[in-house]
Amino acid sequence: MYFKEVRLKNFRNYKDGLVSFHPKVNLITGKNAQGKTNLIESLYIMSLGKSFRTSKDREMIAFNEDYCIVRCIYVKEGRENEIEIVISKKGKAIKVDGAKISKTSQLLDNIYTVVFSPEDLKIVKDEPEKRRRFIDRELCHLKPVYYKELQSYKKILLQRNTLLKKGVDDLAMLDVWDRVLVEYGSRIVGKRKEFVEKLNILSRKIHSRITNGKEDLVIEYESNIIFNEELSNIEYDFIEKLKKSRKKDIIRGTTSFGPHKDDIKISINGIDVRHFGSQGQQRTAALSLKLAEIQLIKEEKGEDAILLLDDVLSELDKERQEFLIDTLSDTQLFITTTEFDNLLLDSIKAGYVFEVNAGRVEKTLTK
Repeated sequence: MYFKEVRLKNFRNYKDGLVSFHPKVNLITGKNAQGKTNLIESLYIMSLGKSFRTSKDREMIAFNEDYCIVRCIYVKEGRENEIEIVISKKGKAIKVDGAKISKTSQLLDNIYTVVFSPEDLKIVKDEPEKRRRFIDRELCHLKPVYYKELQSYKKILLQRNTLLKKGVDDLAMLDVWDRVLVEYGSRIVGKRKEFVEKLNILSRKIHSRITNGKEDLVIEYESNIIFNEELSNIEYDFIEKLKKSRKKDIIRGTTSFGPHKDDIKISINGIDVRHFGSQGQQRTAALSLKLAEIQLIKEEKGEDAILLLDDVLSELDKERQEFLIDTLSDTQLFITTTEFDNLLLDSIKAGYVFEVNAGRVEKTLTK
């Protein structure tokens, strides 16, 4: 699977342009604020229908324009396919091979991308919300039905919290919201726990290779409701937690328990590196998680995910840079960098080098 080309119109600082890519490595160079990350972002939205940088689609529309268009050709199982996304002030329209789709969830199983940015390097030490977002983003790729369940849960959670803030006069109505919240929340917890268990097996092996067996990485799902692994037992535990916290929830106007409060525990040699790990350990753990994510997509979907490395190689030492590129030799890679590195170029066996300047992309080298 690989991107063949992308056309951008009124997308951030891209007025109108077409870029054709190499099936293997695409090294994108240029000074800061020229459009390198914008190009990476345009590819990412082809797989998930949204940006990894902003939750507001309108921010992707160029200044003083009413709409933007991103259209890509990608190759999957030897066949060319097309995705087009039009974003306007009225909303978002998506077409797959010329056919309009009504829900973003219908887009998720077409092309798989994994983005790795400096922000991802901080996923280990940042707040739990960042780690929950990491799980949710990847599960939407692996199980499109999860996207629907997550959206339903967020909507119900918002409605329950709105009811709590207004003051609960009708406890029967709160019981109704609780039952639906537990239904979707239990599915989310079950899928997240299964995902983290698989991720733990893969990332543990990868981390051992990176550190030459010196460090043992363990990833665990931390839930504030789960005591038993069977779905029916998760539902029972969840509803009991909501009952016990009801008075407190009414006073505070918010929901104290549920998957929106969960986290991932990340340990190296038995030490919780979220709080006590060195910067090097935290970054290596983040790298192991990302590589495990790609491997899991391969195992679950039978396809190599496309990796988008956004100005992240400069944050890794040479040894980890080489490990990353060597490990992903079968994957299409997009690498953005402000500094042209001859050692990095030497490590690339086949690919294109581009230079981005003020929203214009020029191919400068072919290997």
